[in-house]
Amino acid sequence: MATQGLEGVVAATTRLSEVDGERGELIISGFPVGELAANATFEETTWLLWNGDLPTRSQLDGFRAELAGQRTLAAPTISLVRECARAAVDPMDALRMAVDTISLESNQASAIVARVPTIVAAFWRLCKGLEPIEPKTDLGHAANFLYMLEGNAPDAERVRALETYLNTVVDHGLNASTFACRVITSTGSDLVSAIVGAIGALKGPLHGGAPGPALQMVFDIGDAANAEDFLRTKIEAGERLMGFGHRVYKVRDPRADVLAVAAERLFTRAGDMKLYTLARSVEATAIRLLEEYKPGRRLQTNVEFYTALLLHGLGFEVPLFTPVFAMSRVSGWIAHAFEQRAANRLIRPQSEYTGPHGRKWTPVDKSVEASARK
Repeated sequence: MATQGLEGVVAATTRLSEVDGERGELIISGFPVGELAANATFEETTWLLWNGDLPTRSQLDGFRAELAGQRTLAAPTISLVRECARAAVDPMDALRMAVDTISLESNQASAIVARVPTIVAAFWRLCKGLEPIEPKTDLGHAANFLYMLEGNAPDAERVRALETYLNTVVDHGLNASTFACRVITSTGSDLVSAIVGAIGALKGPLHGGAPGPALQMVFDIGDAANAEDFLRTKIEAGERLMGFGHRVYKVRDPRADVLAVAAERLFTRAGDMKLYTLARSVEATAIRLLEEYKPGRRLQTNVEFYTALLLHGLGFEVPLFTPVFAMSRVSGWIAHAFEQRAANRLIRPQSEYTGPHGRKWTPVDKSVEASARK
């Protein structure tokens, strides 16, 4: 019997991450997500996923230098990014097209990870009428992205906040984009093709497109006193509360806790807690009302709610949210591609036919004649 959406079907084994929806746990290469996200640099997390263990000091220094040395975009890539900005294409479409051009020079994993942030930053600046900023080789992965985006050396708190976010969303089981990456890899195709396919899957609003609406809901509420009436109206109209509920997690998404802590620290250091305090109030009201209207559904806060708050606190606009997510997830996608290659079997599920049987062929001319005689 067919399983719609492959619900409950185990299609791969992996050492990369474990998602326990009933217990609200996410393990990344043996580390609880909170333990890894708050302490590691993104280079350390990427090395861990690709190699199975944290790097030594010499390995980390070498890996940082390898990534830093591959950040600059080739001329055809930057030309395409300029054209995408001129045409005002969707940021994820620009990323998809630009990543495809990386294969003009390289199909290496490190080149893809290194250049995705350069593509995102260059496209964003061009959309704002500004020239791209060349990457620095003496900054870490997260710090260099902030520098390319803004042109200023970022402070340590903002770097730590972005690093925590990138670590938190780097891998999450066999989600839609990761599965797409593994399917493409299973055919023997190249790494860039697999990543381009994953980006295409992530663009879909059912996978990577909800952090913006979650933040907009908080802005629309505006004041904690308005939250209950606003949220009741949405629920009674049958609308979904963005940032709440998850297909896998039946309790609170553990990534929400990690990002909530990071957001609180970021807003506290910035000296303005108004938006953070409002978001916490909206969250509490939403959870209470969801239990009232939909008892037993266990609709809790998911990663999107605090993703939106943290990325907004970093000064990112909503159209940047999903490309920044992709900057992180590309390391996870590549790790899955490596796993798929190591013990490959073509991913080829079956389908269940529901169409007609026993049809007889009628040449088109005869069918026209028959219709004319009627």
